[in-house]
Amino acid sequence: MSDTGLTELVRMWIDGWVVSRGSSDPIDEPWGWTIDVGQPTHVARHVLPEPTEADVRKIAAATTAPGTWLKLFAEDEVVLPWLGAGWRHAGAGFLMTCRLKPERAQAPAGYTLTRWSRGGVTRVLVRTREGHFAARGQIARAGGHVVVDQIETAPEHQRKGLGGLVMRSLQSAAHEAGATTGVLVGTPDGRALYSSLGWTTRSPMASLWYEPSDAALAE
Repeated sequence: MSDTGLTELVRMWIDGWVVSRGSSDPIDEPWGWTIDVGQPTHVARHVLPEPTEADVRKIAAATTAPGTWLKLFAEDEVVLPWLGAGWRHAGAGFLMTCRLKPERAQAPAGYTLTRWSRGGVTRVLVRTREGHFAARGQIARAGGHVVVDQIETAPEHQRKGLGGLVMRSLQSAAHEAGATTGVLVGTPDGRALYSSLGWTTRSPMASLWYEPSDAALAE
């Protein structure tokens, strides 16, 4: 995995992400891929593993649909100056990978853990003894790897090890299913958790979406 190029890693992430989210198959572009997502605030996304200023400016200039996203695998400070009015920065991200192995995943006192699989996606749910939502996450299989997605802990249950519990359960499930590699894109906050679980950062990622102002839409 350490010898895998960035473009291949990004494609591995995409292949699992579209399964996880039920999105369209990725469409090959000269600069990367386009994916139809089909949600009101996330209509489509353009993914550029090695973004250039010319490509980003061309895509941005041609974008008219609110809810169009850009995923640019580069530092924020490099790509943000290439984008004009109407583009919103969703924050920094990090492409990460790990070699999967068996993990111990036991819910702490006061919580229960449930795991199920359907349609190539395995989900983990952590609840309180009373049934209240505490944490969740999912993985999608694509060949010999899995993509980790939608890791979430309720604010009132954070800092109790539940994020680690979800990750270990998902990683173990992936290993049991025969996958050897995990891929994800995490936030700066999530990066610390994933690093503690053996994940390695492979690239930064800038995430942006198009949401022009009302004034711009009226022009």
